[in-house]
Amino acid sequence: MTSEASLQYVEGYQDEDDHLAEARRRADEVGVTPIGPAGGATLRFLASVLDARAVAEVGTGTGVSGLWLLRGMAPDGVLTSVDLEAEHQRHARQVFSAAGFAPQRFRLIAGSALDVMPRLTDDGYDLVFVDGDKVEYGEYLEQALRLVRPGGVVVFDNALWHDRVADPERRDAETVAIRDLLTQAATDERLVPTLLPVGDGLLAARRVG
Repeated sequence: MTSEASLQYVEGYQDEDDHLAEARRRADEVGVTPIGPAGGATLRFLASVLDARAVAEVGTGTGVSGLWLLRGMAPDGVLTSVDLEAEHQRHARQVFSAAGFAPQRFRLIAGSALDVMPRLTDDGYDLVFVDGDKVEYGEYLEQALRLVRPGGVVVFDNALWHDRVADPERRDAETVAIRDLLTQAATDERLVPTLLPVGDGLLAARRVG
């Protein structure tokens, strides 16, 4: 059993610089909860392993996860990020620019993910990261499987949902939707999934067919 001290050690293993600190400060201001440092480092690692040139993200927030992803992607890689809140994306754009990323490295689309994702290119992405409406996670997975190329990876944040997923007494809509997502990923023959106890939990799955 991993102790609380070890989990905290993992969270603090990767130092975050001033640009990430600024993105987190802005997240606090607008009331969004970004991915933690260990989860962000995992995203950067996956983007780097894939040598990702195209990444799609659901849930821009103020740019914390996007900054981690951009730092792992290929130098010519483009991040496409979708969020309902254009104001949040304004903060993310400023964070990305201050961190030295040229405007052509990121495309921010304001709108509902389930409206925007069907307009994105089939098999066009090396990695799809989802941190959106938990109730819609199952629908996001179907869209993500269309978007990610064979050999690419789909990642969902909050896969443990504040310890609620593991508690059978929890039957709220968000918890049930995440449990259904985990079952869906575990039984889909197109996927090789793993559930990582990083931060609030990351579901990562490689598309094999």
